[in-house]
Amino acid sequence: MNYELKTLSDPRVEVYSTLTEAQLRRRIEPEKGIFIAESPKVIDVALRAGYEPVSLLCERRHIEGDAADIIRRCGDIPVYTGDRELLAQLTGYTLTRGVLCAMRRPQPPTVESVCRDARRLVVIEGVTDTTNIGAIFRSAAALGIDGVLLTTDSCDPLNRRAVRVSMGSVFLVPWTWLPEGATSLHEYGFRTVAMALTDDSVSIDDPCLAAEPRLAIIMGTEGDGLPHSTITAADYVARIPMAHGVDSLNVAAAAAVAFWELRV
Repeated sequence: MNYELKTLSDPRVEVYSTLTEAQLRRRIEPEKGIFIAESPKVIDVALRAGYEPVSLLCERRHIEGDAADIIRRCGDIPVYTGDRELLAQLTGYTLTRGVLCAMRRPQPPTVESVCRDARRLVVIEGVTDTTNIGAIFRSAAALGIDGVLLTTDSCDPLNRRAVRVSMGSVFLVPWTWLPEGATSLHEYGFRTVAMALTDDSVSIDDPCLAAEPRLAIIMGTEGDGLPHSTITAADYVARIPMAHGVDSLNVAAAAAVAFWELRV
């Protein structure tokens, strides 16, 4: 059913306006949290992956246009609408392709279930930039990474911007939080490789890395890289060979190179 918005303070659309990402994630009960998916393409990926829509916020002109198929597939949920300017004032930004969808946040899987059938994992440690998180997920989906594990000080993959940058890839690759650190993956049969510049690091194309049957690739923060404790605890430390005196790549770019080189 369509509802025409007349005011910016309509309580029915507070999930799109006044609630912070943290409130969307934890409000009332964590298992009843909400996240926001943006653009018809991203919403389509989420629906195909089985995510449950709660409501839609859509520019009036897109109801019979770009959003028509999404609205039909979402079934009997509220569709809040208005003109482009009103919705931009409500959300604080111009909607990508004119549509947002509030969706239920699923219970994260266990670390064991993400590891069970995986051969290549990425561990994201302390990465807080939403764009980098989204880009890492997109590369992980495209380049054969079987699962993503994030330390609890990393950005939420279901952050609106991270979801959009990933083009919905956060819905395609199994992921969960890793509270105990990468060394805990040894109990699931994984060896770990920390991506870092150290005196004893091996090249990313070292044959011993590709030969590992189960390997977890640890990627660190945008600025400081991985903590010394993580590097020393890893089974391998690897670097990407650089030219022209460049010492490092953005974490999302480095992840894509590592995923490609270490794919199975």
